Amino acid sequence: MNVLPQGVDIAHTGPHLRLEREAVGQIVVGVDEAGRGPLAGPVVAAAVVLDLGQIPDGIDDSKVLKEGQREALFALIQQTATVGVGVGSVEEIDRLNILQASLLAMRRAVTALAWRLGRMPDLALVDGNRSPRLACTERLIVGGDATSTSIAAASIIAKVTRDRLMVRLAEHHAGFGWEHNRGYGTAHHRLALTLLGPTPHHRRSFAPIRQTAHEQPPLSL
Repeated sequence: MNVLPQGVDIAHTGPHLRLEREAVGQIVVGVDEAGRGPLAGPVVAAAVVLDLGQIPDGIDDSKVLKEGQREALFALIQQTATVGVGVGSVEEIDRLNILQASLLAMRRAVTALAWRLGRMPDLALVDGNRSPRLACTERLIVGGDATSTSIAAASIIAKVTRDRLMVRLAEHHAGFGWEHNRGYGTAHHRLALTLLGPTPHHRRSFAPIRQTAHEQPPLSL
């Protein structure tokens, strides 16, 4: 594995394609994850190779987009780009820790992408400053989802995929509000934890869940 200088921090000017265009003749993939902070649900990563001839308008860091914008761009990216998705399960988060599970999800996303491409990409633009140890050259970019269009596209795919998963899980675990909070530790979610106790989808290595497990038995509602 070849790793270019780590922790690259490019001044924010909005997502751009400079790095992709500099890599002449190479396949460049953007890699990002969603869901490191929630108390429940997996962490999801995405890997995206954009077609530079048909970039959907409006791609940006998923955190600055409204839900409707993310959903629309999700569909457009799926139609025009090559996409791979990887998941780090709750069990892996608890066993490995959230950072290592996130890096594992990134490796799985790039592997899924490589299957679709029929080969590994040449260069991975990875959000953050920790290497997921990919089998290709990596460029680690702090705040990459706000500066690289490929990483921003991956952030949208990862965020929408995870949000949809949490909505589906909410159908089987009513009361926690996952269809709205996506597993994050909102006041409603924390109150539900106190009343109902943790589910199998809660991250038991996270402090609020550990604390709940040592409290009184959940009430029957």
